[in-house]
Amino acid sequence: MKQYHCTEQPIQIHGLLNSLLPRRFWRLPEEMLERVSEGVAKRAVHPVGGRIRFRTNSTKITVQTKLLTNVIDWAIPLSGSAGADVYVGRGSDIRYAGVAAPKNYDDRVGLLTFQKSDAMEDIIIDLPRNEELEDVLIELEDDAQLEAPTPYTQERPLVFYGSSITEGGCASRPGNAYTALLSRWLDADYINLGFSGSAKGEPEMSSYISSLDMSVFILDYDHNAPTVEHLADTHEPFFQAIRKAHPELPILLLSKPDFDSNRDNSEARRKVIYQTYENAKASGDNLVYFVDGETFFGNDNREACTIDGCHPNDLGFLRMAEAVYPVLKQIIAGQ
Repeated sequence: MKQYHCTEQPIQIHGLLNSLLPRRFWRLPEEMLERVSEGVAKRAVHPVGGRIRFRTNSTKITVQTKLLTNVIDWAIPLSGSAGADVYVGRGSDIRYAGVAAPKNYDDRVGLLTFQKSDAMEDIIIDLPRNEELEDVLIELEDDAQLEAPTPYTQERPLVFYGSSITEGGCASRPGNAYTALLSRWLDADYINLGFSGSAKGEPEMSSYISSLDMSVFILDYDHNAPTVEHLADTHEPFFQAIRKAHPELPILLLSKPDFDSNRDNSEARRKVIYQTYENAKASGDNLVYFVDGETFFGNDNREACTIDGCHPNDLGFLRMAEAVYPVLKQIIAGQ
């Protein structure tokens, strides 16, 4: 078997800052960490939404993850907090190969070995949500070919900004977060700027996001705004900052999915977000869209969609992705 570091060419890494590789698998540049809140800075060094991609005809593949941290999460299993999901193929032909995760919290190594056919196929590795990453090693058969991955159909990334829910809590595996599901269904690159408990519509983040090249921006931080008043003070200015920098960018506004836990508060928050949408439409903005978070969990068995009345489980994330998918598909089709 021949071993490769995940940062070796022609292997590609998506969703993270390539300028910091191979030492740091981060989502924000180092200079940003001094300007954002402590919570954002702490979460930004986790490789949330990061993906390793390549093509190979190797019939046996081993993925080994090396973590710098492995901390107990109150609601997410090791497979979700410290695991790396592996998929074979792309589009409608994609299939799940398994998860490379530590066996216990004293361990910082995840290992997965799996078999596939000798056809040249794409491999996608979704990186862990909660832990800092040191390296990922990939072993292929000695005579196997290794190529760059098939380009995404949507190469300019979707960019998501939001809460712990945006970040993927509490999916049982990173590939089950609604952002990851949408990426696979749309064959689209993406960047996950979800920050658990810490995305509060700060100007520093709107300025940073404005600097990114993206195909669609999804604004989803409702859940993290500490009060309705805070949301009202920050939501439209955040939207306007992105719109000013990107006049032709489709922007999708989402309200929070955990609607039922406090309906009066949820309705007030939704009204704030919808007002941003209405104001934009009234000004002639035809590239702004809105999806109501109350609809995310459907009509039946809504109580089965979260682990605590707030954070989605795998069913909740699936239903979120199913609600957002047709809107994003329409947006992308119109570009």
